[in-house]
Amino acid sequence: MRLAGIVTLYNPESQIKNNILTYINQLEKLYVIDNTENKDNTEMIPKNRKIVYLPNYQNIGVATALNKGAELARKEGFHWLLTMDQDSCFKKGQLEELIHFLETTKIKNIGLVSPWHNTKSGTIKSQKKVEEVMEVMTSGNIINLDVHENIGGFKDWLFIDSIDIEYGMNLNKNHYKVIRLNNVELEHELGDIKIKRVLGRNFVCSNHNYIRRYYIVRNIYYVYQMYHKDFPEYCEFIRNGLKGAFRNVLFFEKDKYRKIRNMIRGYYDFKKNIKGKYPYSN
Repeated sequence: MRLAGIVTLYNPESQIKNNILTYINQLEKLYVIDNTENKDNTEMIPKNRKIVYLPNYQNIGVATALNKGAELARKEGFHWLLTMDQDSCFKKGQLEELIHFLETTKIKNIGLVSPWHNTKSGTIKSQKKVEEVMEVMTSGNIINLDVHENIGGFKDWLFIDSIDIEYGMNLNKNHYKVIRLNNVELEHELGDIKIKRVLGRNFVCSNHNYIRRYYIVRNIYYVYQMYHKDFPEYCEFIRNGLKGAFRNVLFFEKDKYRKIRNMIRGYYDFKKNIKGKYPYSN
């Protein structure tokens, strides 16, 4: 099984070098696509002949970067691609488990296989070893590149946020399987998660910045619009999650004004069919 990988950078921290070292040995090639604006981060990348560093000097968005990596991998004859975030890493032996599963499974029509994401959200893991799910976070997935091409890839105009949700739903709609191996774990930094406990109840606050709040709201509504006829219950579930996010920002997070303003902006920009990169200067 020939496996390439892609990791997308945006103002990476020094930990990126160690993170890459946790999976580079299992890859034949790694495309490092850097969306950092006006900066080259070559010095932060491990020196390894497998790595192809591609700085954009502008933020082209996560979806476009992923599609760019997929296209490069396909042209070089790869059929599988590991997609990584800059803030994720594998523990020893975990990526090998994902690869072994793909090499030995009899499950047909796999669109992607994913590990369990270890975050600070406190989400309880299923007891099932192998689970078919609707969607998973992008990092740590091994995607089928033929399927990626068949379904039109990631939606460039989402730019960031809900890219993974839409991709999973697109796979399911087209009868491809999204498989999660719950016994394989990825260490993943998701925002700046803090859990607030009030009257015996936990409130999970991601503390995403105000620009991310815009994308989250706008893009969830686009995903809802695209897939609610196919997956009505799941779409109601993800849309209802915005209510909890609004409450958590209002009561527990800092920078409330800008975050709430941008959540409202995101909704109204969805209504106006505005897509792509954040269109505001503040």
